[in-house]
Amino acid sequence: MKTWIPLLAALAVAPPLHAEPVTPPAAQASAMSEGVVRRIDAANAKITLRHGPIVNLDMPPMSMVFRVQPPELLGGIKVGDKVRFHAEDIDGAYTVTAIQPAP
Repeated sequence: MKTWIPLLAALAVAPPLHAEPVTPPAAQASAMSEGVVRRIDAANAKITLRHGPIVNLDMPPMSMVFRVQPPELLGGIKVGDKVRFHAEDIDGAYTVTAIQPAP
């Protein structure tokens, strides 16, 4: 019986085999979000998006204005387009750093 005690103790503290996988922080940081373009202000490098959750910013769905960096990302995007994008908090400003038409 004494040989079973260490085994039982190890099993008691081991994680369950069915544990949910944890998304690595690097994958969360590069996650793309979905949205619809509501307005484009090319002169000021800004875009208004109605978006779903933005996981890496812990942000719920809403409509808001983002800076766009670099401004050339706005080329080929128009109002009404469904897009996938990546946004970051850069110096306190929410900034789109990648954007592409949604499939």
